[in-house]
Amino acid sequence: DNWALLYAQRLALKQELPLHICFCLVPKFLEATIRHYDFMLRGLREVAEECAELNISFHLLLGHAKDVLPAFVVEHGVGGLVTDFSPLRLPRQWVEDVRERLPEDVPFAQVDAHNIVPCWVASPKQEYSARTIRGKIHAQLPEFLTEFPPVVPHPYPPCRPAEPIAWEACYSSLQVDHTVKEVDWATPGTAAGLAVLKSFVTERLKSFGSHRNDPNKAALSNLSPWFHFGQVSTQRAILEVQKHRRKYKESVDAFVEEAVVRRELAENFCYYNENYDSVQGAYDWAQTTLKLHAKDKRPYLYSLQELEQGTTHDPLWNAAQLQMVREGKMHGFLRMYWAKKILEWTRSPEEALKFAIYLNDRYELDGRDPNGYVGKRCLWSICGIHDQGWAERAIFGKIRYMNYAGCKRKFDVDQFERRYAPTH
Repeated sequence: DNWALLYAQRLALKQELPLHICFCLVPKFLEATIRHYDFMLRGLREVAEECAELNISFHLLLGHAKDVLPAFVVEHGVGGLVTDFSPLRLPRQWVEDVRERLPEDVPFAQVDAHNIVPCWVASPKQEYSARTIRGKIHAQLPEFLTEFPPVVPHPYPPCRPAEPIAWEACYSSLQVDHTVKEVDWATPGTAAGLAVLKSFVTERLKSFGSHRNDPNKAALSNLSPWFHFGQVSTQRAILEVQKHRRKYKESVDAFVEEAVVRRELAENFCYYNENYDSVQGAYDWAQTTLKLHAKDKRPYLYSLQELEQGTTHDPLWNAAQLQMVREGKMHGFLRMYWAKKILEWTRSPEEALKFAIYLNDRYELDGRDPNGYVGKRCLWSICGIHDQGWAERAIFGKIRYMNYAGCKRKFDVDQFERRYAPTH
C-alpha cells in the first residue's frame, strides 16, 4: 500500500528493468531510542521477506542517504530514483543532500505516499485551521482515496542478488539510548498492524464516535505506531473503516476527521512553516499573549527530570506520563491535558515546548511526527496552533485552558489514576 513503490515498479516494468528498494539506516534520529528503532527494524524484516517473495531486491544500507545512496546508484547502474515524502526538516534535508550528489542523468522523483491527498496538492499554503483545509481535502478525496493496485512479482531480476542483511550489524550500528525499552502491547510489522486495524473495525469502531475522549474506554484505533513507521497505510485504514459508514456513521466520520483532516493539517503546517517545533511558529496573537504572561507566577515549577519520572503533585498528570513511559502511547485526550500542564509548570513557553517535544519524542512510539509537533499535542496545546483565542487568564493568556476538575467531569479520573499508579 505505498504509492512511491507502486510508481517505482511501474517505471521499472515499463523500461523492463530490475527494481531495488533501499532503506538507509541512520545511527540516531532526534530523541528516538531502542524502543523506536526496534519497532522499525522488526517491521523492516517483514518487508525484506515480502520483497524476497516478490523478486524485488531489498537493501539495508548503514549510514545517511547522502553517504551511501549515490554510490549504490552508480554501482548498480540505477536509471531512476523514487523516494517517499516527509514534511519534517531532517528528512527534507536528506532528500536535498541526495539530489545534490546524484549523477546528473539520474532522474529523482518524490511521491507523497504519506498522505492520502498529497501535501502540496491539498493546499499551496499554510492553512489556518481544520475549518480552512477540511473542504479542500474532502473535495479531492474522490480522486485520491482509491484502492491500491497490487505490487506484483517483479519479472526482471537484478544482475546479482542483494547482499543478505546482517541484522545484528544494524543493531550494533545504532547510537541510541537502550534504557527506554520496547513495549509488549504493540507487535511491529504490517501483519500485526493490519490485525490491530481489523480489531478496531470489528470491536472498537462502534464506540469511537461516543467514547474516544474517555481514557478508560477501549475506543481508539491504536494504529498510530504503525502509521508513523509506514507499516500500515492511513489510506488502507480509511478504506477499511469507510466500509462501515452506514452502520456507524458518527464513528466513521469522526475517524476520517482525525486520521485524514487533522493529520494532513499537521503535515501542512510542518511543510509550510519551518518553525513547526518552536514558539516562533505560532500565530502572532498566540506569541503576543504568551509573551505577555511569560513572567506570571507559576503555581508549581518542575524540572525535566521530575516531569519525566511523573513525580508532580497531580496524580492524573503523573498517570498519563507513566502510561507513555510504560506503553509508548498516551491516550489522545490526555495528551492535551499533559502538554497544557507543562506550560503551567515550567519557566517559560519556550521551555514548556522543549520539554513536551523531548518527552513525546523519547517515549511515544509515534513521536518525531508532524502529528506530535502540531496535532492535539505540543503546538496546539501550548501555542494555540489551529485553535482560537479564549478568555484571558494567568500564564495561559488566551491559550485554551484545561484543568483537573474539567477532566473529572469528562471521565472517571480515579479509575485511570489507579491503573497507572507509580510502582515504587
